Amino acid sequence: MSVPSLLLLEDDENLSETIRDYLEEHGYAVTAVYDAEAAEEKLYEHEYDLLLLDVNVPGFDGFTLLEKVRASGVETPAIYLTSRRSVEDLERGFGSGGDDYLRKPFALKELLIRVETLIRRRFYHRRSEKIPVAEGWSYDPRSRTLSGPEGEVTPVGKELKLLELFLKHPGEVLSHERIYAALWDYDEEPSDDALRTYVKNLRKRIGRDRIVSIKKQGYRYIAPE
Repeated sequence: MSVPSLLLLEDDENLSETIRDYLEEHGYAVTAVYDAEAAEEKLYEHEYDLLLLDVNVPGFDGFTLLEKVRASGVETPAIYLTSRRSVEDLERGFGSGGDDYLRKPFALKELLIRVETLIRRRFYHRRSEKIPVAEGWSYDPRSRTLSGPEGEVTPVGKELKLLELFLKHPGEVLSHERIYAALWDYDEEPSDDALRTYVKNLRKRIGRDRIVSIKKQGYRYIAPE
């Protein structure tokens, strides 16, 4: 899977830059636009994995934008990022085709959690019910369990995050820094020893040859053919 692509519509340039930088640090490709017309143009030119839409933007509002592109057949999941707090606006947001509604101000970590949830849902809906991970092993994204010769195993915490990161990016070299950003919160101190332990545990289950160490760079997951 290629790097998930996000379209961000936010007319506050400082906030837009903050969101873009944070999400890019966590492995996403973000295209930022500042008005509804530019967003609409991008949506007709490119396919994105997720939309992040402010509502009060130049041109026409984010609700109207999503209504227009939904009517044209764009089904990309969308999260509204808005200072509008009324129940009526919430209803309008979901009624226009939104999948989530995040009120400002918000914590970047909360935004990341919501992004990861919708991206994971979109990614796995494109795949079969169970994803082959290695010979004799498969992953069920709904129950988030590994099934293999030893039965079912449910990875937890950062080990689970690492497995899903590998499954999203088969064949790619994931740098230590990129893995740290995906597994550890901004207020946590990444640990190389802990990362090696998570890798070791996954190798025990799916095979050492499936997760390759790239000296001084990171790790690569080799998916079964």
